Amino acid sequence: MAARAFITGLAGLELAANERAFVREAQPWGLIVFKRNISSPSQLTELVRSFRDAVGSEAPVLIDQEGGRVQRLGPPHWPVYPPGARYSELYDREPSMGLAAATLAGHLIAADLIALGIDVDCLPIADVPVVGGDPVIGDRAYGTEPGKVAAIAGAVAKGLLAGGVLPVLKHLPGHGRATADSHHRLPVVDTDRTTLERTDFAAFKPLADLPLGMTAHVVFSAIDAVAPATTSVTMVEQVIRGFIGFQGLLMSDDVSMNALSGTIAERSRSALAAGCDVVLHCNGKLDEMAAVAGCCPELSGDAARRADAALALRSGPEQFDVEAARNIFNRMIAGGTQHVGNA
Repeated sequence: MAARAFITGLAGLELAANERAFVREAQPWGLIVFKRNISSPSQLTELVRSFRDAVGSEAPVLIDQEGGRVQRLGPPHWPVYPPGARYSELYDREPSMGLAAATLAGHLIAADLIALGIDVDCLPIADVPVVGGDPVIGDRAYGTEPGKVAAIAGAVAKGLLAGGVLPVLKHLPGHGRATADSHHRLPVVDTDRTTLERTDFAAFKPLADLPLGMTAHVVFSAIDAVAPATTSVTMVEQVIRGFIGFQGLLMSDDVSMNALSGTIAERSRSALAAGCDVVLHCNGKLDEMAAVAGCCPELSGDAARRADAALALRSGPEQFDVEAARNIFNRMIAGGTQHVGNA
């Protein structure tokens, strides 16, 4: 059976019987895990295995593991990573050091994830924050200049791929200028298109060849005065696929976020109609999961091609001395200047 065009969450630490039946029947393309799903390495590994057994394939398993405020894995079992702003600070001191630290971070995060069976990280972000923007992005960003943001984001993605984990570029075409947190309400950006193309959108263009991307629940009134990028045909076609040139698999941000209006099914249908390939639903509520599944078709056509192309990039991690690399990384983040060498 072909996978359906959605990614699901789960409620807790184990795959419940009703969830197992749902996954087997609905055939989601992938799973995303959150802190509510995590207690220990062995438990999380078993949850991932149980999901894949139920779906009957090596379906992708996603997580948000950025570092800083957005880190689903943490002590005591996993290390803490700095927020994106730290790589920006190192880059300002010496660009090569900032890029080396960002690449190493991606590779180390990938090593943590692959050990658990997780093979997709919702990272890097290419959002460019501005003064007055909502702090939901804040220090998660790699800077305020599009070229630097793109360079550091590309380095993180390079590290993830080297470690066998697929990166997800977010939040297309930019969340940094939003004056609200889309988890809670719909942000509207009133900046003119020329400025957006020179700043917010420009940071994503050099990253257009990444295999996976995630939309922003943000209205850009100069281009579409009504619909946020996730549900806007104009934004997807003209900006994300057009100006930015992103050709990878495009997933919505979480359709259970309060920025979107309508029922969960209506939100899902709108995202697909706008040009998203896959709907992301995160909260683990089974009734909502069933509603998403009910309106998401089997992956086919260009969406299936993009999904297959992305998953084909999953590969075994490169040879990597994790302990040595982590020591080097920690020294770099603490303010040292040692580069990666042969770690």
